[in-house]
Amino acid sequence: MREKVRFFDVLRCVAAVAVVVIHVLGPYRDQFGVMPDSGWITATTFNSFSRWAVPVFIMITGALMLTDSRPFELGYYVRRRLGKVLVPFLIWSVFYAWLSGLTPAGFDGDVALETLKALPLHETYYHLGFFYYFIPLYFVVPLLRYFVQHYDRQAILALASVWLLLTTLFLFKIDGPWSHELVLYSGYLLFGYCVFQLRWPSLKWLLPLGTAALLLTDVMVLSNSFAAGEYQVGRWMSYKTLNTALIAAMVFALGRYAVDRISEGGLAKLAFMSRYSLGIYLLHPIFLWPVRAYDWYFLSPILMIPFWTVIITALALTASWLLARSPRTAWLVP
Repeated sequence: MREKVRFFDVLRCVAAVAVVVIHVLGPYRDQFGVMPDSGWITATTFNSFSRWAVPVFIMITGALMLTDSRPFELGYYVRRRLGKVLVPFLIWSVFYAWLSGLTPAGFDGDVALETLKALPLHETYYHLGFFYYFIPLYFVVPLLRYFVQHYDRQAILALASVWLLLTTLFLFKIDGPWSHELVLYSGYLLFGYCVFQLRWPSLKWLLPLGTAALLLTDVMVLSNSFAAGEYQVGRWMSYKTLNTALIAAMVFALGRYAVDRISEGGLAKLAFMSRYSLGIYLLHPIFLWPVRAYDWYFLSPILMIPFWTVIITALALTASWLLARSPRTAWLVP
């Protein structure tokens, strides 16, 4: 179990940083033709190379929960799993609804109220959309857990292969019932189990496939955008497509490979950061708000994106740690 904990610590940390990267570079995406092409290409490449972050978080959940051999207890599961995420999500949604009304010109209460009213159907801030497809996955976990416990390796790999086929259909806009987000996101749970528990696909295959998918994603987004004269991603930046699945699996497998090559001191620091990875996810937009609101992107994207990523991640990590120190606020950063 010690190796597994360290393995997931590495993944949580790199995924949390990648999420911050995606949100730091957000304002650049709509600057096609406004800023120099070299800077826009740099920002878009950062974006293309970071899309695996959210799928990796889901794969970690699948790897952990589907390998749990303890008897399933519904009450414990709802309280410790679903409730642990759902309640903080609701509280933070209300807070970010308020933040949505805040601008450099002042506070617009009408915007905040309308944003809050849309809470049941739409996220109140850009990063909270993750929970709208992640929370329903907790209802799928028991079904997949039963499946992996009662069927053999061939059946599990067959189901995972079918899911990869569905992500391919979605990438090329061949839509149908299989395009429902619950179907496509649920597959990451099983895929995480396969890469972690069954070591399928192996790193030998994932490294070239994932690298090719990474480069192809960037090339397709850039070429489509320049051909259209505006930012065009098609579905290449989607979390529900084959290219993203292969990249996420490659990162997942590389995390296992890297953990044995990190010093004890480094692993301890990663474990600390991993403990607050969800807090970093929840809190980082607070510290990013002034950067985006006041356009504090005063140098090239190749400098600004790493700079603000480090600063924002550090501030969110510190804030999460401070909240976790008190029992009154620790539940906000589970």
